Amino acid sequence: MSGSTQRVGRIKSLATHHRTLQHGMNAWPPFLFSGIRIQKMSSDFRHVRVRLRRLPTTTNYVGTLFGGSIFAMTDPFWMLMILRNLGPEYVVWDKAAEIEFVSPGRASVTATFDLTDEHLAELREAAAGGQKVLRWFETDVRTDDGTVVARVRKQIYVRRKRDA
Repeated sequence: MSGSTQRVGRIKSLATHHRTLQHGMNAWPPFLFSGIRIQKMSSDFRHVRVRLRRLPTTTNYVGTLFGGSIFAMTDPFWMLMILRNLGPEYVVWDKAAEIEFVSPGRASVTATFDLTDEHLAELREAAAGGQKVLRWFETDVRTDDGTVVARVRKQIYVRRKRDA
């Protein structure tokens, strides 16, 4: 299948192993300099846990976590996990995003992403005829005591690649 293609940067395409990708993303300047760290990435790219540390450099004027950093810690993961699991015969993109700030980020926070067999089966079935699929995925950003600081929604675009 050629048709439409989805390009991945040359350096990023080398990160086919989960640990290589995890370490590479942790060294990526937008994460490295924002206090964002991937704590765990499963070998099948179906589970990711990300942490944003509360430091003097990650807080805003009123001493809570920067909202942009909270969003940044969640940004790439649904698209990346779905892309890695559906494989090269699919086009996968971020389409839209929403964030709701629920409570002030006065402590370090964690976001967990779990991509299930049901998610993947639903996407494959919906895209089987070549039509585009738009699906929302949700993630809560929480402190260690379970307090929800933010709710993030990402809309993912999925479509089977077209034949030439």
